[in-house]
Amino acid sequence: MRRGTFQDETVDYAAVGATQAHDLLQYPPEHSLPAADSWRIGSGEERFRTAGDALLSWGALKGAGLTVTDVRPAPGPAYSGVSFDGDGNAVAPSRLEADQHYDAEGTPYAGPGTTLRVHGRVGGMRADAELRVIFVIEEARRIGFALGTVGGSVVSGEESFMVEWRDNDEVWFTVKAFDRPVGLLHRLFRGIVRRRRKALFAGYLRAISPLFATPGT
Repeated sequence: MRRGTFQDETVDYAAVGATQAHDLLQYPPEHSLPAADSWRIGSGEERFRTAGDALLSWGALKGAGLTVTDVRPAPGPAYSGVSFDGDGNAVAPSRLEADQHYDAEGTPYAGPGTTLRVHGRVGGMRADAELRVIFVIEEARRIGFALGTVGGSVVSGEESFMVEWRDNDEVWFTVKAFDRPVGLLHRLFRGIVRRRRKALFAGYLRAISPLFATPGT
């Protein structure tokens, strides 16, 4: 089992880790728009492992049409401090996390404290940002991580991605997020933020689930 959490003052919002709160949709961080959805993406351990690997190697972001660049792991071993269980409760494994995985092109997988940049457009809207990995969870039946905005985005906030292999053998993919509009247009027309988030969720699902992927998409 691998867990890790990284927090520092470089993220541009206060409610770090709030995507794991069970009542996020009812009580989002102030001035933020919350969103969450879950999809059944198959069944069995192989589907779970494949989806988890795609997730940790930035597959969801890339599948949403974003370019991932400048991926930088946190310097030194990341301390596995406070993380969160499926109900949003804090847990605190105490060990140093030194493992770092890479894809075939040498790009680091998601790890606590990793920073990265994303570039692109989603639904015709800008989606550039600098992001930091807030926590990573790799368990026997749960794999996922959360990203927080550092700067350069039209919204400020966090999104978490989780693949879960349930006791009934079903595999589910869950995404949660909260966005506080930063750009002037997004502050004036908050519906733009919701449409942007809906488009991102659709892209994430196409990337992680073969049930929703079609040639040319």
